[in-house]
Amino acid sequence: MRGTENTDLFDPKTQMDSDFSRHSSSSDGDFGFAFNDSNFSDRLLRIEIMGGPSDSRSDAEGCTSIADWARHRKRRREDIKKESVTVSVIVACAEEQILTDEQPDMDGCPGGDNLDDEGEAMVEEALSGDEEDITSEPNWGMDCSRVVRVKELHISSPILAAKSPFFYKLFSNGMRESEQRHVTLRINASEEAALMELLNFMYSNAVSVATAPALLDVLMAADKFEVASCMRYCSRLLRNMPMTPESALLYLELPSSVLMAKAVQPLTDAAKQFLAVRYKDITKFQEEVLSLPLAGIEAILSSDDLQIASEDAVYDFILKWARAQYPLLEERREILGSRLALSIRFPFMTCRKLKKVLTCSDFEHEIASKLVLEALFFKAEAPHRQRSLAAEESASVNRRLIERAYKYRPVKVVEFELPRPQCVVYLDLKREECAGLFPSGRVYSQAFHLGGQGFFLSAHCNMDQQSSFHCFGLFLGMQEKGSVSFGVDYEFSARSKPSEDFISKYKGNYTFTGGKAVGYRNLFGIPWTSFIAEDSLYFINGILHLRAELTIKRSTDPQ
Repeated sequence: MRGTENTDLFDPKTQMDSDFSRHSSSSDGDFGFAFNDSNFSDRLLRIEIMGGPSDSRSDAEGCTSIADWARHRKRRREDIKKESVTVSVIVACAEEQILTDEQPDMDGCPGGDNLDDEGEAMVEEALSGDEEDITSEPNWGMDCSRVVRVKELHISSPILAAKSPFFYKLFSNGMRESEQRHVTLRINASEEAALMELLNFMYSNAVSVATAPALLDVLMAADKFEVASCMRYCSRLLRNMPMTPESALLYLELPSSVLMAKAVQPLTDAAKQFLAVRYKDITKFQEEVLSLPLAGIEAILSSDDLQIASEDAVYDFILKWARAQYPLLEERREILGSRLALSIRFPFMTCRKLKKVLTCSDFEHEIASKLVLEALFFKAEAPHRQRSLAAEESASVNRRLIERAYKYRPVKVVEFELPRPQCVVYLDLKREECAGLFPSGRVYSQAFHLGGQGFFLSAHCNMDQQSSFHCFGLFLGMQEKGSVSFGVDYEFSARSKPSEDFISKYKGNYTFTGGKAVGYRNLFGIPWTSFIAEDSLYFINGILHLRAELTIKRSTDPQ
């Protein structure tokens, strides 16, 4: 006998489940030969198929694509809500009729609350012999629909119980050892094909359908009747099929009971990964991404590899999407505060943008204040502490403390107003980022401001002035804003072993006009191979630490 971890479904969360797992046997065998065979069966399953305007065929029938399937199911859910069909679980014993806790109020047939996914199946255990058939009793909850067809199958209760807690509870719920061998299920007509596939799977561990819509129907039925092994099987087949944006979004918008199932997690993870890779550069697909639903946006923004200028741009994009999708301010505040704020990595936004968050009416003020305060506390931490906090959160879903692969590298800025306008800018680059610059690449920092003007740093792999070898260069540029002239004293420094203190590498002064840059082609005075080598003096725990000090020159300053 295998351990409980190898059973199809049960985790010993309740006493009943623990009892079951101790008595369950291996469920991996192929018992297809026994399906609907009276010689290997101990009960008769009666399937009553309930008809209705929307229940004339299987969900998958006539659906040639995922989109067709989704539209059909949406129509069916709307029809079911209109019909307000109440469904229930009923258990009958020889001397009494017992309604379980799942039975809703029977005073009125319409008005069932659990109708988002066709509700729960109605189950009856009816006696054989002369006892009155329970289905003839009036007002048992399914009278709003009519039985249009009946199927009877010979079933083996141990096989079904081994696969499904639903059937285990059904077969062990007060049944006597007499001739109580008839079990009745009531289902909607649209569920018939999927249920037959599910029952066959419980015997043979395989299904005969191969299209995505049909597999989704079986997956839904498996969730309804708690057959986790079938959910895993369908999920694996769907995951191996070519994915499209439509199918990926559908997998992420399945009913919550399905999404929460561990068996479906690999499918939803694959869907998220597909969307994150496809829309890696959201600026390239901006119009398409702006039309995606919430689940798609969350999947894309969960990626560390998002190709975007900065986290400021992520924030601006989310606001644009939210304003388009939720024009009512109250709804927009709710979705931003409860969902989308988790997708914004506020600690990597610039302080200028964080100030704007505090005054943005799209966020509740209390939520905005909390988010900005947390971001500022993280920014104030020492680099080693930031890395420690990021490592602790690396396994979380939202990864708010994990730095993305921004097009413009984040910087830390310390600003002074007196005695002269001055700022100190810290730029950290990983060894692999620097290695990727060879032979002629460059990487830019996020913008920072001094005296009302925007500046940036850029690191280059370039040739030295004699064009004899490659080397590392660092430059300071001013963002283009008209023809303003701006005199600046600047100094570049870098941490160096063995002291690991910042050591000045280059000083200068320059009168900037819009779009101009100044710097040093060979900051460290060594070839690129020495700079990037394993024993390089300038990489400390794999990080190159750069610093730039900028001071505005006043007209009275000595030249």
